[in-house]
Formats: sequence, structure tokens, C-alpha cells
Amino acid sequence: MSKRTPPSLQHLAMQSLLSQPALAISALEELPVLLFPSIFMEAYTGGHREVLKAMVQAWPFPCLPLGDLAQSPHPRTFKAVLDGLNLLLAKKERPSRWKLQVLGLQKEHPNVWTRGYTAVAQISYPDILTETPTVSCCSEMTEEQPLKIVMDLTIKHGARYSLQSYLLNWAHKRKARVQLCSRQLKLLSDSFPEIQKVLEILRLDFVQELVVSEFWSPHTMQVCAPYLSWMRNLRRLKISNTFDHMYTVERQSPYCAWKFKARYWHLPHVNQLHMETIMFHPENLLSILRSLGPLKTFSLHMCSLGEADLESLSQSPHTGQLQHLLLRHSSLGGFRPESLRDLLGFLACTLETLALDLCDLTDAQLSAILPVLSQCSQLRFISFYGNPISLAALQDLLSLTARMGHLKRGLYPAPLESYEDPDDGDPEDIDPERFEEVLAKLALALREMTPTHKVHIGTEYFHEWSKYQSYRLEPDGSWLATEESLIGLSDLPV
Repeated sequence: MSKRTPPSLQHLAMQSLLSQPALAISALEELPVLLFPSIFMEAYTGGHREVLKAMVQAWPFPCLPLGDLAQSPHPRTFKAVLDGLNLLLAKKERPSRWKLQVLGLQKEHPNVWTRGYTAVAQISYPDILTETPTVSCCSEMTEEQPLKIVMDLTIKHGARYSLQSYLLNWAHKRKARVQLCSRQLKLLSDSFPEIQKVLEILRLDFVQELVVSEFWSPHTMQVCAPYLSWMRNLRRLKISNTFDHMYTVERQSPYCAWKFKARYWHLPHVNQLHMETIMFHPENLLSILRSLGPLKTFSLHMCSLGEADLESLSQSPHTGQLQHLLLRHSSLGGFRPESLRDLLGFLACTLETLALDLCDLTDAQLSAILPVLSQCSQLRFISFYGNPISLAALQDLLSLTARMGHLKRGLYPAPLESYEDPDDGDPEDIDPERFEEVLAKLALALREMTPTHKVHIGTEYFHEWSKYQSYRLEPDGSWLATEESLIGLSDLPV
């Protein structure tokens, strides 16, 4: 017979109590605070809805963290929590024992329920609980402190039924006594009425990250501007388009839309900007930079970057303190080497992350930036993945980066000598025998260079997973095949 751990006396007592809902509810006033989290968890997982309603109304802690539980296979159980809050909010006076101020639906407290009373009691949302409530541009306010619900929101196409849509409707009907607080807001729909409904009930001054992934018309930009002005704590902005929207002749010109966007989006607190699949109007990047604050992070992916845009980046006071520069799939091959050299020289004192991936950089361009690259003394991560450079140029680059004391990791391209057709440089055409010879030469050269950072040689990029395949040099001089995600905004220090 297999041995089982017998249930504890406390667990048996909770089961007995919950089997009699009326008795459990009447006992809540006398229930020790120490037992509240354990019994709440038992009631939630067991689907004891009436007990849950009563426990929410007697909750003795400032925060109720349901991030891990709200997405459980029992959404009706979560709705019982909202029903309990609804009964409480309908009362003129709240119970003296009730201390709940924040219903947390983010997954930032993993396994908190298994750690018991101490873990639950110590949870706080300092940026929300210590913030003096301000009047929203759209919501009503009462003298009573409203209940705050913290949840990352994603507005997608279609009106599919989900827990989020249920919660949004619930909060909308009670917006005088409930405030939705979303640190991360994703707007993945071009239906502005659908988006506007959310913006009207959201505490906009708590939004820290905004993601917009559809092409908005100039009219939408103008209507959206007042809401954006309320996002006083917005730090990270990510905007992307689709190629269909950008290049369909019948649609509004992307040039006009981005002129309009730069004019109406005044976000002086944003210090991290990521753009993807954007076609810039000439000199429009400078207008966008002027609408933001001093940037720490600037990232472009598959954008139509012009040489004048590089000059804007190397002259704007908004990029003078840039710590992270990521340019990916933005062709720089036809640019003068001086353009990139001037940009890196402008950022040499502050730059910690440099990614110039799949930018068609040539040996001549790389050679031109090596002297100024040596002045970037704060670099911790560097990536030149996917650029068609020779083995000799790569060895020159490695010889330089091996002497950078702060550098922790480098991702370098497989040189042209690794391919079946050296003039092609297509990652799918790597010749295994040629590449093995290249790795042997690199291992020998690196043994003499003795770099202190991790050296990766990238060979293939998987777009659907945003991952790359590379070979990492091991301490014994061998190469280990690895598969990792490209460094993104979420990986960078704020």
C-alpha cells in the first residue's frame, strides 16, 4: 500500500466548518485573523460561494491577491467574490473589521496562498495605496475611498465573453465606488468605441506601460489625446502597425497619421519607447522624440529608418542619456559609416545595451565604429546578430569587446565564410562544414583574447517565437548550441 500524508487537524476542521455554510458565515466575526487566508483558499478552491461572499465582506487585510486564482477553471467562484463586493458596496456603512482597499488580479505574488497568513498580510501596493486619489477626467468620485481593482488589461478584436469583459462590465456599473487600476494597458483593437469604454472607467494616472498595436486614424489620435494626457505615470510606450495597414493604398497614408500622432501625443514622462513596423515620414522621428521625455530606452524593429533619423538620434536632447539602443531589421547598409559613428559617440558615456541586429552592416561600417565603440565603457550587452560581415571583421570586433570590462554578454553574427554562398549571407544557407571550421578558428582566437563576457555566435532567427539559435563558447573551448529569446524591453532595467 502506498503511504499518504494524513490531513492535518486544521485542514479537517476547515472542511468540517465549510460543510456547514450557515455556521461558517456566523463564525466569521469570531474567526482568528490568522486563519482567514487558509479558510478563504479552501472555500475558493472548493467552490463554497456563499461563504466566499461573506468572507470578502469581512476581509481583514488591505489587499486581496487573486492573480493566481482568478484564471482558475472555476470562473463562477471568482464571480462569487464580486458578488460579495457588490453586496458590500451597496451598504451605506462598511463593517468595522473590513479593511480591503485593493483587489489584486496581477500575477505578481506567486504561491502567496500556500505561504499562509504572513505572506498575505504583508502584501501591499505602495504606488496605489499611498497615492492620493485624483479626479479622473471621466469618472465620478465620492467622499468614500473607492475600492481599487488592479489588473493588466488587454483590449482585443471581437467581443468574446471572458472574465475580463465580465469584470469590465461589473466595474463600469459601479464606477462611482470602484476604480480600475492597470499598470500595463494593451490596446490591440482599432475599434475606438470599445477602447473608449475602457478608458472612461480606468484610473489613467496608474498606467505605467501602454501598448498600441493597430493603425489608428488621425481622428482617433485626436480623440485619444485627452485620455493620454491623464497618464501622468506612463513610462513605457510600445507602438506597432501591420504591413497591411501601412501599405494599402486605399487607407489613410501612414505619413499623415504619424504627423498627427507626433502632434497630439505629448507624453513627457515616457522614458522607454519601442516601435515596430512603422514607416516614418522624413524628419518625423524628431517630432516624436520631442513629444516624449528624456529617454532611457529606444527600440526600433522593422522600421523604415532613414539616415536623417540617425542624425536626429545623435543630436536630440531626448536621447542624450540613452542607456539602451536596439535597432533591429532596420536596414543601415546604405548609410555613411559616419552616421552610425556619430550616434555611438553621442551615447558613449551612458550606453549599456547596444543591439544592431539584421541591419545589413558591412565590414566598412563596422570598421568605422570600432574606435568609438571602444569608448562605450558602460556596455553590458552587445549584439550584431545577422549582419553580413567577414571573419576578419568579426575577429576585429571580438578583439575589441574582449577588453571591455563591464560587458557581460555578446551576440555576434556567423561570418560570411560560414555560408554556402559567401555573397548571400542567408542564415538558412549555412554550410555545416564551413561553419565548423569557422568555429574552430574563433575558438583558437578567443583563447588568446581571453574575453570575460559570454560569447554567442548566432546562426538562425525564428520570427514566430522571437528566438534565435546560437553557439556559446564554453570554458573548455567547445561550442554549445543554444536557443534563447532576443533581449527585449521587459529584460532591461528600468
